[in-house]
Amino acid sequence: MAAPVGPVGILCIRKALADGRLAAFIAGLGAAAADTFYGAVAALGLRFVNDFLTTHKVELSLVGGLFLMVLGARALRRPAVLTPEGTTHAGLIRDFLSTFMITLTNPGTVLAFMAVFASFSVVTDRNNVLSAGELILGVFVGSTLWWAVLSAAAGAVRSHFTPLWLTWLNRLSGSALLLFGLGVLGSIFVV
Repeated sequence: MAAPVGPVGILCIRKALADGRLAAFIAGLGAAAADTFYGAVAALGLRFVNDFLTTHKVELSLVGGLFLMVLGARALRRPAVLTPEGTTHAGLIRDFLSTFMITLTNPGTVLAFMAVFASFSVVTDRNNVLSAGELILGVFVGSTLWWAVLSAAAGAVRSHFTPLWLTWLNRLSGSALLLFGLGVLGSIFVV
C-alpha cells in the first residue's frame, strides 16, 4: 500500500537528497504510522472511525489538499542547500508529523485498505484479535521496510547531487505537490 510514489514518496525522496537518509526515513515512518492506523481500522472493522472519515471526507480532503499545497509552495521557495546528515530532533519530529498528517488526512487511504482487505478476504473472523494484530503488524513492518528502502536508495545518490540539481528537484517536487494538492481539492467536487 505504501509503495506507489505519491506525495509522501516525493517528500521522502526530496528529504533524502536534501537532508539525508535519517530525515527521509523518519518522514517515511510518519506515513507508516498513519498506514498502520488505517490498517487497524480496516482489520478491526472500526465502523465508527470509518463512518467519521466518510462523513468528514470533504473537510479532510480540504485540510489535506491545502497542506499539500503549502508543502509544495515551500518546496518551490526552498533554497538549494544540501544540509549535513545530522538533523535536529525538532526537524525530525516535523518531518514525521508532516507525512503522518498527509497520509492521515487522505480518506482514500482507509478505503483502499478496506477494499484490499475485503478483496483478499484477509480478515474473515472479526473476533480473531490475534489475526488482526498480525495483520496490523504486517502493515507497519511492510510500510516501514518500504520507507527504509526508498530513503536508503535516494540517500545513496545524494552525493551526486549539486545545488543546481537540488534547485530543479525543489521545483519539480514542489510542482508535483501542488498538483497533488489541487487533485485532492478537486476530489471534493467529484461525487
